[in-house]
Parts: sequence; structure tokens; C-alpha cells
Amino acid sequence: MVLPSEGTVSEEVQVQGGSSSSTESERIDHNHPLFIHPSDTQGSVLTSIQLLGSETYFLWSKSLKLVLMGKNKLGFLLGTCKKDMYPSSMHDLWDRCNVIVLGWIMNSVSKGLLSTVIYGSDAHRVWEDLRERFDKVNASRAFFLHKEIVTLSQGTASVSSYFSRLRELWDEFETLMPPPSCDCVEAKLYSEHFHVTTQNEP
Repeated sequence: MVLPSEGTVSEEVQVQGGSSSSTESERIDHNHPLFIHPSDTQGSVLTSIQLLGSETYFLWSKSLKLVLMGKNKLGFLLGTCKKDMYPSSMHDLWDRCNVIVLGWIMNSVSKGLLSTVIYGSDAHRVWEDLRERFDKVNASRAFFLHKEIVTLSQGTASVSSYFSRLRELWDEFETLMPPPSCDCVEAKLYSEHFHVTTQNEP
């Protein structure tokens, strides 16, 4: 198999079949989901946010999806990049990409969750398993964040540190409780509440 090298826009991937006469060729470039850049290694840590449980799932999943979107590997998480979408000549390459994505997930979860990833063979199934376990709208967490936002004060912190912390709290709160996307009464009330709350910030 000839894998893409750095600085190469297009590479020809050749995989030997069951006999010497069954060689197939497929062309992929840096925009192809199966393109592997030299920096795409299993040991890479893609996000500083570690999955500990429900309390960090939202920020962890969002940050990991953003990074994988940039690497054109998001389909391995969402299940839109499936092995059977490609000819058999590219299955080995798909397996390699899948294992790399599994390594990225493994490097961003706590030690207590490693077994979920290590014994998984498909990045999408592992992702879905973690989502089912931890993607819960935690009302108590939302209440805690709202209380933190209301009571947060600058104290001895610098202005930049204070507003960075405030922005982090708001971002997590909006992830837990996304605003309504319609023009209904609930959406209007949410918008008014958000406006009043931000106006009352210290």
C-alpha cells in the first residue's frame, strides 16, 4: 500500500487482492476522508478537555468534533464514513484511519473509560456508546452554572481572567440548554431572559 506523503496533493493507493492479477487503484487527495497526513498519529492529543463523565461530556464532544472536522475525519465518529462505501482495495486504509480515530478518542478520555475504547473496534460505535452513557441534560449542572454566572464576581482576578471564566460558563450553559430555534413564545422568553441576565452582569 502506498500512503500519502506530506506535501502531496494526490496519491495513488494500490492494494494487492487475492492474486497478483487483482490489483486495484484508487486515487485520493488531501480532501478525501481516507487521506492520512503525517501528523495524523494515534499518539496525538487533539483536545485538552478530558472526558470524565456527564459533567465534561458536552465540552469534550464539541471540541473533539471541531478538531476532527478540520481533519476531515468527522465521518468516522458520526458513522457517515463507512467501510462498505469504499472498494475492497481501500478497506485496509479505512481500517487504519478508524484505528487512528480510536486512538484520538482514547487519548482524551479518563483512565476509567479506557476499556470502552480499547475493546471497541469501530470509532462510530465507541462514540455512540459514550454519547448514550453521558449525553444527558443534567438539570442540576445547568442550575449550578446559572448560579455561578449570576454570583460570579471579579474579586482579585484580572479583567481578562474574569471575562474568560464568565464566557466559559455561558458557553457550557448554552451547550446544556440550547436556545429555541423557532419564533414561538418560549424562544422570545428565553431571548428576553438572556438579555436581562447579560445586562445585569457585573
